[in-house]
Amino acid sequence: MLYREAGQFKTTYRADQAVFPIRQDFIGIIAILAVLFVVVPLTFNDFWLKSIMIPTLIFALAAIGLNLLTGYAGQLSLGTGGFMGVGAYACYKLATIFPDVNILIHIFLSGFFAAGVGFIFGLPSLRIKGFYLAVATLASQFFLEWAFGRIAWLYNYNDSGAIEVPTRTLFGVPITSATAAPVTQYLIVLAIVVLLTWVASNLVRGRFGRAWMAVRDMDIAAELIGIRLLPTKLMAFAISSYYAGVAGALMVFMWLGAAEVESFDINVSFQLLFMVIIGGLGSLLGCFLGAAFIWNLPIFLRAVPEMFGTHVNAATVEHIQFMIVGGLIVFFLIVEPNGLARMWAVAKEKLRRWPFPY
Repeated sequence: MLYREAGQFKTTYRADQAVFPIRQDFIGIIAILAVLFVVVPLTFNDFWLKSIMIPTLIFALAAIGLNLLTGYAGQLSLGTGGFMGVGAYACYKLATIFPDVNILIHIFLSGFFAAGVGFIFGLPSLRIKGFYLAVATLASQFFLEWAFGRIAWLYNYNDSGAIEVPTRTLFGVPITSATAAPVTQYLIVLAIVVLLTWVASNLVRGRFGRAWMAVRDMDIAAELIGIRLLPTKLMAFAISSYYAGVAGALMVFMWLGAAEVESFDINVSFQLLFMVIIGGLGSLLGCFLGAAFIWNLPIFLRAVPEMFGTHVNAATVEHIQFMIVGGLIVFFLIVEPNGLARMWAVAKEKLRRWPFPY
């Protein structure tokens, strides 16, 4: 069979700890990246890029941030949508105050503002956890929504109360606002998501990731072996919020073009939580699987009936989506708590051992 590690010998500890211990996995990732960077821009039309690929990547990045906090560090959060809003509004203010600076620099810098806010709202995590921590982060969501709508300085006193993306260029090519080509925005979003995913994979496999997982499994035992709980939890909140902030900036500047308070409401936080649960807690791959499933489910529910000549209105699609997502959340929490990522891992293990019993 093609998926075998026969003949692949590891002679160093570094090779044994590689991200892709099997050569076929590394080849598969290279093939996927080649498809995303080359085939998709050449073959997909503007609708696919703007309505499917770009939002899927952005929500996957935000889900990675939430998964670092919830899946790896064990700190439940319901304020990810608000932290995305902090990144979006911070990027908007940076772009207006420093118009000559490249917008990509503003996008990365906006994550630090979100990280600072996440650091502040992560302070209660030392004393409370579980349901009570979820309530505290929910309070941060409501507070940030109030700030976005009531502090007029954040949206430059616009009469509409919305932030509107100015036109910015990269090497003379427009990359923001309606003048930008969707393929250009897609490639920028894809490059940023790939870069930050690589950073996250190194984080979870390093000292920070081991400390987070120790706190997640048993915080008292983690403290007894020398892990300082407060810095560890606050670092998880800060890094998680950074990812959410960058995702929020990309959401406004590379996808929507304008945004209001409702773009970062509590529904976004729950949507991201559903992506993490269905995709798989403690898995970076699960963030992409969950984001692709949740975001594309309404499109699938609308497209399939139309293939048979039946039209389904938006309200019906929304109700069906709620029922399917709710049922799947219950299913995964009971049957497979580690989500789609675990199912994919089991399938790969069966393929490695086939035709022998698992």
